[in-house]
Amino acid sequence: MSESLLALIAFSPIVLAAILLVGLQWPAKKAMPLAFILTVLIGFTVWDMSATRLIASSLQGLAITASVLWIVFGAIFLLNTLKHTGAITTIRNGFTGISSDRRVQAIIIAWCFGSFIEGASGFGTPAAIAAPLLVAIGFPALAAVLIGMMIQSTPVSFGAVGTPIIVGVNKGLDTHNISEALIANGSSWEVYLQQITSSVAVIHAIVGTLIPVLMAMMLTRFFGKNRSWKEGLDILPFALFAGISFTIPYALTGVFLGPEFPSLIGGLFGLAIVVTAAKKGFLVPKTTWDFEPEDKWPQEWLGSLKIDLDNTNTKSMSLTKAWTPYVLLAVVLVASRVSPEFKGFLTSISVKFSNILGETGISASIQPLYLPGGILVFVALIAVLFQSGSVKPMAKAFSESSKTLIGAGFVLIFTIPMVRIFINSGINGADLASMPVTTANFASGIVGDFFPALSAVIGALGAFIAGSNTVSNMMFSQFQYEVAQTLSISSVMVVSLQAVGAAAGNMIAIHNVVAASATVGLLGREGTTLRKTIIPTTYYLIITGIIGLIAIYVLGITDPLVIT
Repeated sequence: MSESLLALIAFSPIVLAAILLVGLQWPAKKAMPLAFILTVLIGFTVWDMSATRLIASSLQGLAITASVLWIVFGAIFLLNTLKHTGAITTIRNGFTGISSDRRVQAIIIAWCFGSFIEGASGFGTPAAIAAPLLVAIGFPALAAVLIGMMIQSTPVSFGAVGTPIIVGVNKGLDTHNISEALIANGSSWEVYLQQITSSVAVIHAIVGTLIPVLMAMMLTRFFGKNRSWKEGLDILPFALFAGISFTIPYALTGVFLGPEFPSLIGGLFGLAIVVTAAKKGFLVPKTTWDFEPEDKWPQEWLGSLKIDLDNTNTKSMSLTKAWTPYVLLAVVLVASRVSPEFKGFLTSISVKFSNILGETGISASIQPLYLPGGILVFVALIAVLFQSGSVKPMAKAFSESSKTLIGAGFVLIFTIPMVRIFINSGINGADLASMPVTTANFASGIVGDFFPALSAVIGALGAFIAGSNTVSNMMFSQFQYEVAQTLSISSVMVVSLQAVGAAAGNMIAIHNVVAASATVGLLGREGTTLRKTIIPTTYYLIITGIIGLIAIYVLGITDPLVIT
């Protein structure tokens, strides 16, 4: 069988998922089980993987799924807890008095606050919070979803305390073999992963600084009376200031602290700096921009969500008290990653699965306290006692969070095992290279040295299909690594381009659009949103590709694993 045919067969589960999800508009809960079954059949028949290895890979995937779901649960649980204590209402109300300019409001709520929420929670949470927040202060529902979706870019690679890197890239690469190669070249896996983290942070900082500008332009072009791009550019100085207020601390944190903190710390700094500047009128245009009166809005702009800011069922709460859980979350997360003693305590509890089903070399582990999920649940417990003095809000939050988790869990229990079979297919009876290696050789042969320009597009494709930066990284990191090895270029840079593209792809991920639309009662108009979010996504992927080509072929960036 030719290598090109083998590559097409190996890639066919991804193609099937794309056809079912995008072409036929199937829900992921129906599409991903079929993609998993096809992967198993290909592994068993074409690659001649043993049944033991297939089952072990699937079990490894389920263990990883448990880790991801624990993080998802913690993120949603904290959000729902704060909703029932009244903290989210207080935070929302606090934004309304800063500026009456809708462009400024969008930048502060979506870019600054949304990026912070992405760093703490991830998994589409920022858009789900920002969209109803924007509707609550007078934005059309369609505009709120569009702006909410644009958050799903720069901060996403380090969302949910670095999950797309810590889980996605880390579990998406063949750590065992790569580690051996690194050690042979005088390096280590920890150093290698940090190099990827640093590169991702710097690339995002360069490309993402303009996202607030694009937010303002999209708002005025599609939702302004004059349908003008220029009215968005009128806020250029303030928007650029907001951009760098996030991206500078974001990039520095990624380079010096690691993948857990860039979006979290960048969001906190950005929020504090930009809100202060807006209150003082620093760089804010003298002319205030607003929507036309609501009775002139087209019907397609309107959703079913109606929020009365003056009629809440919760007691008033100070902004300081409302924000305290998020500050505590940041402090505990930082301490858990930089304090050896605290980290040692949290990692002391670990559920390990070594050599699953015998001497397969396939292992997995779960650290419930060290994973962000454990910290998020801890902060939720402290928050409910501090803000309400009762654990009753936690019962409601637990119920709502569990229901959300069931839907996400069903999809992931097929998606992640599929990825692990894909990655573990190198040991087989057909004497074939693994599926990622086979597809990598085929792809590099077609596009050759131009491949870095397309790396981010592949990452975006994965996010578009799976609705997740993390899953995209798990699917394609090894693929990107193998192409880099084949072309003898920096694998650090190519995997970084994958991670950046996967983040940008969240802006057009159908799952995220549906989730954000649902929060404002705008279901059924996802296509309208996608036709608009493709604009910032295209910008992100083109500039990222150019940066990749310059970094590799002009600046000559390399790493210890380049074959010469």
